[in-house]
Amino acid sequence: MKKNIWQFATLVMVLSMLLTACGQPAAAPVEEPAAAPVEEEAAPAEEPAMVKEGYDMVFLPKFMGNMVFDQAFAGAKEAHDELGDTGKLEFLGPTADQSVAGQIEIVTSATSRGVDAIMISNNAGDQIVPVAVAARDAGIVVTTWDSPIPSAEGEQVFVAQVDFDETGVVMADMALEILGEAGGQMAVLSASPDAANQNAWIAAMQEALKDPKYAKIELVDVVYGNDISEDSYNQALALVAKYPDLGLIMAPTTIGITSAAKAMTDEGLCDKVKISGLGLPAEMVEFTLSGCAPKFALWSFVDLGYLSYYLTYRIASGEIKGVEGETFEAGRMGTYTIEKDPTRDVGLRILMGPFSVYDATNVEE
Repeated sequence: MKKNIWQFATLVMVLSMLLTACGQPAAAPVEEPAAAPVEEEAAPAEEPAMVKEGYDMVFLPKFMGNMVFDQAFAGAKEAHDELGDTGKLEFLGPTADQSVAGQIEIVTSATSRGVDAIMISNNAGDQIVPVAVAARDAGIVVTTWDSPIPSAEGEQVFVAQVDFDETGVVMADMALEILGEAGGQMAVLSASPDAANQNAWIAAMQEALKDPKYAKIELVDVVYGNDISEDSYNQALALVAKYPDLGLIMAPTTIGITSAAKAMTDEGLCDKVKISGLGLPAEMVEFTLSGCAPKFALWSFVDLGYLSYYLTYRIASGEIKGVEGETFEAGRMGTYTIEKDPTRDVGLRILMGPFSVYDATNVEE
């Protein structure tokens, strides 16, 4: 009996162990902790585009040492300061006797230095075209003032002080008023043969003289003093010697007109030969009050420089493209529109104006 109980207990124990082994769920596998996601490196933030604060520019006159160009640069400097331009404004020019080669050299140098803009009063005719085109190809803004590039190649916009055709009429009218109804002989004392503005003014005057009202005025010669005082002085005296009946020397250049007036004054010829043209009032007071140069004309070179800088800055900064039909603000001088230049076959201009005619009644003002 005891043996049977022990066998029964053993059987129960074995069955219990089997049931436990079969029924207990397998232990869940231990999960490895999830790896922290690897954060990708953030791309560096793009730096904001730099806005150019200043534009390095060259203001290039025909040559140095002429008061009107000094005044033009003063106007450009006024505009530069007014606009808060932090770039460098350089006043660079050749000597009068090396004007053509000097202007070409300065444009070449400015291009190699990578300036932003060049403003040129051109005295090299179309000889300056290759270096002006090279400057444009290098991304430099090229504008002209006072005297344009005749073909307009390499030039974006020309700042015309006055309408060139109008200049010819003004000079013809002054000649008629000085010589009177009887007319007489007149000669022109110009700057250099390559000065585009001088050539255009003379051509416009020759065209104006075809009007019957100027029929008694005879244009006998055109000579050049190269805007050198001594040369212009001697050319004026040579004209008087060559043409004994000469009554008027018309000089569309500030150095030419003062040199011619001084020559006539020094030689006591003012009663016989009068002087007119385009002159700076401050330099002409003596000769106008004496009657040697009774009437002449000009415009503000300060305003011309000021307007030239505003135009060039607007193009360099991207505010305008410098194309026909665009309008822009030019500070104290108001609003201007770029237009086709009617005095050249091609090219664009903005027109400043107006003329001021001076005589004894207003030259001291």
